[in-house]
Parts: sequence; structure tokens; C-alpha cells
Amino acid sequence: MTKRDFPRIHFYDQDFVDIYDKTWAWLQDCWIAGGEKNPSAASIENKENKFFVYPGSSVVHQVDAVFSSFFLVYSNRIYQAHPTLDLFYSRQEPNGAIRSAYNIETGLPEADQDNPEGLGLPLFAWAEFNLYHKSANKKRVKDVIPILDKYMGWVDSVFRRPNGLYGVPLAATGMINAPRERAAYLIDFNSIVAINVLYMSALADILNDKETSFQYKRQYFSLKTRINSLMWDPGDGFYYDIDAYEKRLPVKSLAGYWPLLAEIPNDDKAERIIDKLSDPRFFGAPHPFPSLAVSEDAFKESGCGYRGSVYPHLTFMVIKGLERYHRWELARECAIRHLYFVLDSMSPDGNHHKGNLWEAYLPHKEGPAQWPGKPDFPRSQYLTYDALSTICLTIENVVGLFISLPRKTVDWIIPNLEIMGVENLSLKKNMITILSNKSGRGWEIHMESEKLYYFTINILGKKKKTLPIPSGKCSMLIDKL
Repeated sequence: MTKRDFPRIHFYDQDFVDIYDKTWAWLQDCWIAGGEKNPSAASIENKENKFFVYPGSSVVHQVDAVFSSFFLVYSNRIYQAHPTLDLFYSRQEPNGAIRSAYNIETGLPEADQDNPEGLGLPLFAWAEFNLYHKSANKKRVKDVIPILDKYMGWVDSVFRRPNGLYGVPLAATGMINAPRERAAYLIDFNSIVAINVLYMSALADILNDKETSFQYKRQYFSLKTRINSLMWDPGDGFYYDIDAYEKRLPVKSLAGYWPLLAEIPNDDKAERIIDKLSDPRFFGAPHPFPSLAVSEDAFKESGCGYRGSVYPHLTFMVIKGLERYHRWELARECAIRHLYFVLDSMSPDGNHHKGNLWEAYLPHKEGPAQWPGKPDFPRSQYLTYDALSTICLTIENVVGLFISLPRKTVDWIIPNLEIMGVENLSLKKNMITILSNKSGRGWEIHMESEKLYYFTINILGKKKKTLPIPSGKCSMLIDKL
């Protein structure tokens, strides 16, 4: 089990396995070198100077650095997840600012007239927390916390308003043409800040820094209270943007699901917004989940950017939010449905081996989204978004594996027993294989590992068991648990 290669997945639908394998092959086109003329791009941990970039572009985006880290951690260290993040950290300005995009060749931030401060989505702490659980590298946490602390100070000083919320341009969220023009305080950005400070607190806990942890937790609860009091509409059961006079603007966009990931709603509120994910009047389109509710006047069946297109990174966000409220079955069902639409959109003749993945998809049928007057939309092979689906959701929600190296745990959450699993997944210096099969003795899980770890199997509604898995090969019969 020492072969250094990408982990293999096993699943009863071979098309899922094929697109997973092909995505790893396509990812090699997304790496460009920083070059010697730009030494400031050097990583904190290595001098590799290779960064994750959309092919053909010389601009690295903060959103790419953050979201790509969630699938690159599964590459068995063939593609490192941290150098692209470190590129942004290395360009931090004296006031703490980190801009949303940099040109690799010049080293300079890219200007955007709709977002003059170059503000990106402050999700670095979420990405770093996930990296820690896939690498157990405590030194990295110690290195990045001062950078992220200073960055959060800049966001607070420039964008936090007297009411405790953050006022930012819509362009900072990426949802550039969503019908949210009148919004002064955006529900997605404010929830994202809540996510960031929540994970800043968690990173401080890893270092046993109780004071920093407490400060960020206090900031989190303060922001959570303001979001619930000002942005929650009890009549509609949804979170909305508000205008400059703190009046709610009743446009239902997928931005209203970031509060789930931030753990802002209580169970009753969560239930009400989760119900809308299955309602065809709102976000329960055949392809989950359109970026704008179907019932909105501005909704377009062609997608038209953020007026109805299905964006894989937003689908990923909703599914991770569902996990926070233990809605594992719904998360898995939506992930599988989404992946079938991704596969069926690759080629109109059904040949999945020749088509492309896309930046955005149609909400009511298979195929890439359309945006009249925007011939470059959607971008093909936009792997920042697509690999979240074909790699990350496949491992975590379709196969159902959740891994934490510091805890030495692997949780397998599955709604029913199927022939599936993962083979040769690297847990730091420990290669593991977990596969389920049906034998003459019943359903059996076969495992192989080089070191001891703790394995929790959770067959929803039936059985849950945690067992220490020794080094070597072993198997367990589900009926005997």
C-alpha cells in the first residue's frame, strides 16, 4: 500500500468513478509556476511556487485558493493544497489587507471598479481548519493565525458598520448580477464573516489560546444575534439582505443558505429554510440548487448568471450546511442528483468521455447555463467549482467518509449498504482502504491500514459503532455489530 497515487473510489455507478478519475487528470492543467522574478510568492512551508489557477489565466483568485483546498487535500499530497493560500498570505499589506485576486506575473492585485478594495470572501479560517484535520500540522496553524488575525482586523476596520454588520459591494460576494442591487448589508457576506470568526476561535483552541478563542467566539455570537434579529423574516421563514435603513429585501437567493454553514439558525429556523430546498416553488428544482428561487420574478430558466444558474460551489456550500444540522440523507440525495446532472451535461449524445464540466448549469434540465450577451459564460473545466462536486462531494457525501487526522478518526456515514468505498487514501503517513462488499456471510467491510485509527460506522437509523482498527488487514460483518 505504498504506491503514491490518487486515492481510488469504488461506487456502484461507474460513471461517478470515471469522472472522479478524470478530474484528477484534468487538474494538472491548473498549475502554474510563480517564477523566480516574484520571490514574495514563496510558500510559508515550501518553495514550490506552483499555484492553482484557471488554465490560460495568470490571475489567482482568493475564491479559487479557498475552495480548491477542500478537494486538493484528497490528492495524497500529489497536489498541495496550501501554496495557493500562502500566495495570498505572502502579499498581506501592512494594514492587514489581502486582496481578492493577484496577477502571478506582476505580483500586483487585480483592480475591479465594482469592488475597489479588492475584498474577497473571508473564508481562510474555514479552509485552514479543514487543512488541519487532513494534515494534523499544528505548526501551520501557529504560523497562519497572526496573518488571519491581522486580515480580520482589516475587514473589521474598513467594512464593519455601527450596527455591527458589514457593508460591502455585491461584487465582493461574486454574485455579480443577482437581483440584490438595493442591499446595503448582504446575508451571505455577513454569514461568511461569522463562519470565519467561528473557525478563528476553533484554530485558537487547537493552540490552546483561550483568550483569542474567547474573543472570536464573542464576536461570533454578537454577529449571530444581529443576523437573527435583523435579517431573519419570521413570516417567510428565510434570511434576507437588508437595505441601508435595515429593512429586509424579500428576494430569496441561495445566499440565504450561508447561515446554515455558520450555524446561525436554531433548529426551528433551520427546518423552515431546509424545507425550501425540496419545494419546487423555491430551490427544489430538478437540478439542485438554483442560485435564485424559482418563484422570483428575476428567475431565468436559462440561468443567466446568478438569476437561476446552478453553481457547484454554492451547491457544495448548501450541502455542507445541511451536514451542520445532521441532514445526512438529504445532503447525500442532493449530491447524487447534482452529480447526475453534471454527468448528463457533459455531452448531449450521452458520451461522458468526451464532454466538459462547466462553471454553471441549467436548473431545470441538463446542460450548461446560458447568459445572453456573455459568450464566455459559463467557463468550461472550471475545476475550482467542479472538483468540489466530482471529488469532494463524492468522497464525503456519496461514499460518506469524514476524516480527522488529529483525532485519528474516520467516520463513515451511509444511509444504506452498497458496494462502495475508498482505496489507498493517505492519512499523513498512513495509507488506508475501506470497502464494503456483500459476501456469503452478509455485508462485510474490509479494511487495510498501516497504523491504528478509530473507525466509526453510522448506518443511518440502524447502527452506529466506533472501533479501533489495527494495522494490517481486517474485516467486520455488519450483522455482528
